[in-house]
Amino acid sequence: MKSWFMQSAADQATLELRDVPIPEPGTGQILVRMRAASLNRGELILGHGLQKAGTSKAIGAEGAGEVAKLGAGVTGISTGDRVMGRCAGAFSEYALMDAREAIAKPPNLSWEEAASIPLTFLVVHDMLVTQGKLQAWECLLVTGISSGVGVASLQAAKALGARVIGTSRSQEKLDRLKKLGLDVGVLGPDFHDVVMEVTAGKGVDLVVNTVGGSVFPECVRSMAFEGRLATVGYVDGVLKSEIDLQALHSKRLTLFGVSNKLRTAEQRSAGVPAFVADLMPAIADGRIRPVIDHVYPFDELPAAKAHMESNRQLGKIVIVIAH
Repeated sequence: MKSWFMQSAADQATLELRDVPIPEPGTGQILVRMRAASLNRGELILGHGLQKAGTSKAIGAEGAGEVAKLGAGVTGISTGDRVMGRCAGAFSEYALMDAREAIAKPPNLSWEEAASIPLTFLVVHDMLVTQGKLQAWECLLVTGISSGVGVASLQAAKALGARVIGTSRSQEKLDRLKKLGLDVGVLGPDFHDVVMEVTAGKGVDLVVNTVGGSVFPECVRSMAFEGRLATVGYVDGVLKSEIDLQALHSKRLTLFGVSNKLRTAEQRSAGVPAFVADLMPAIADGRIRPVIDHVYPFDELPAAKAHMESNRQLGKIVIVIAH
C-alpha cells in the first residue's frame, strides 16, 4: 500500500510517498481502508521547527473509511462498517485504528466530511464541554476562528446555545462565518476593547486560543471573573508569554491545555463516549456540518500542506484517498 511520511531536517520537513506493507491489526485494533483524511496543523508542526530533526513518521491523524479487518478482542464492530476516528498514519491506503476510537459514520455525511470530524471535534468537545464547561448563557472567544478547530468551536458552541466572538486577520472570513452563527467578528489581534464593549465590561467566560503566545496576554485581559482559557495551538510560533498573575489571582481564572501528546491510549479514548452523546446528535441531524475549504487528491498532499500554511483556508483541508 502507499503511505505518506514526513522526514524532518534541521530547518525543514519533506513529504515522501512510500510503498509499505499493509499492517495487521493487533488486539483491540481495526484495520480501516481509508477513504479520506484531513489535515491538522499539529501533524505538520515539525515543519515549523518544533520537533526534533532527523525523524521520520507516517502522518495523518484522523480519517474515515471502511473496516477491512478486526483484531483480537474487538466487539461491536463488523468488517464493512463505515467508521471515522483518530488514527496514526491516516494519510495511507490502510490505517490501524484503536477500536475504542471508532465512531459510526452518519449516513448524511460524505467521506470528506466524516474525515473532518474526529480529531477536530473531539478536541473541541474537550475544550468546550469536558474542561471548558461552557454553558448556554455564556460567551466564547475564539482567536483565529477561521481555522479548522476555530470553525468547529463556533459550530459546537452555537449548538450548545452560547454566544461567540471570533478574531481573524480577514474580514471576508469573518463575514462568511456570520452565516454559521458568529455573533461578533473582530479584525486583527487587538480584540480586548471590542470584547469588553460587547460584553458590557464583563469579559468572556471561555477563550479558545488557536493562535499562540502573541495573543495570550490579550486573551487573559479579555476574560471574565472565573473565566477559562484553553490553549490548543501556537501557529504563530510564539511558545512563551507573560502571565498577569494579579488577573489570574483576582479573577480566579483557569488556564488549561488541550493536547493528546502525553496521554495514554486509555486516556485518549475515554472521552469518545461523551463526545458521541453530546455532539454527535447535532452532527447526525445536520445542525453541525463540517466546513471544508478544499479537497485534494491523495498524491497532492504537498500542495494541501502548502495551502494550509498559506493561511488562506476557512475550515478543513481534506485528502481523498479512495473513491
